Amino acid sequence: MSHVISVAPALPGPPWTQEEITAAVGPLLAPDPTSRALLAKVHRNSGVTTRHLALSPHEYAGLGDFGATNELFRTLGTDLAEQAAAEALRSAGIAPQEVDHVLFTSVTGISAPSVDALLVGRLGLRPDVRRLPSFGLGCVAGAAGLARVHDYLVGHPADVALLVCLELCSLTVQRGDRSRANMVASGLFGDGAAAAVVVGDAHPAVARARRGPEVVATRSRLYPGTEGALGWDVGADGFRIVLSPELPALVETGLGPDAEALLADHDLKPGDVTTWVVHAGGPRILDAVQAALDLPDEALRTSRASLAAVGNLSSASVLDVLHRTLEGPPPEPGSPGMVVAFGPGVSAELVLLRWPEPVPC
Repeated sequence: MSHVISVAPALPGPPWTQEEITAAVGPLLAPDPTSRALLAKVHRNSGVTTRHLALSPHEYAGLGDFGATNELFRTLGTDLAEQAAAEALRSAGIAPQEVDHVLFTSVTGISAPSVDALLVGRLGLRPDVRRLPSFGLGCVAGAAGLARVHDYLVGHPADVALLVCLELCSLTVQRGDRSRANMVASGLFGDGAAAAVVVGDAHPAVARARRGPEVVATRSRLYPGTEGALGWDVGADGFRIVLSPELPALVETGLGPDAEALLADHDLKPGDVTTWVVHAGGPRILDAVQAALDLPDEALRTSRASLAAVGNLSSASVLDVLHRTLEGPPPEPGSPGMVVAFGPGVSAELVLLRWPEPVPC
């Protein structure tokens, strides 16, 4: 097994109310009164109250082309990723030189060298640290990152892994695109980063830091024939959102059997799970998860709180939810938890957790 020692989010700037954001971006996305009214309605129904943005809302009118926005991703994003990673290491009591493996993921910008390479010198990581940058997993990447870090640590039980998720979603919003998908994206996604420190079974931090959960097992699923339901159309103007209204139905249909299969391998059922760490993909996605697994309202309370406070942070979302979970009352020792996220493909990633027993004095 592997063990999550700490999780730290990092959010840019102050929180902006949804109304402030709607007023600022409305003229850019919906210049006529009819489309402006539709945009305002979509934003009101997003489940989002406040969001953090890479720039002040009024600055989006002056954004340049894809090259200019991607340069902002590289500069502003690297600062934010450094902040999250440094805090996660500090909270874990792990020195940067102890990190053996870095997995970095984003779907809202690109760079070469990748952001993880830029973090090596900034954080003081070893020059021989193993790095794995990932692009394209989208919202599923936070859960997939935990799963792939777990896979690594099973084979390297004395090692330390650092997972870093960075998303500046606001830089991808397409000005002048009146599609409903773009309206939904402009009201749903927030900007932020998050990092997690995860160690293997043989690392001494397991004995001294028992706050976080153990990763027990993982399950990946790619749903055939759904390639056009979620993702990007990439063109000269950057990343144009692809977001099918059928996505919640896909989630509701596909999630139940996969979650039940993973749990059954460990003699568990959905009703045995005490803590659900679900990607805050939006109200309809959370409703679909709740229906698929027949969960009570309380099960997704933390995910809905994350959505309301910071919006959908894409890959960083599940780590924000996990951080909020760790900051709350501790789950019953030995009880199972489940991380759930969805991304382009359409894909799903499930991570089975177990909350640790107290260490005897």
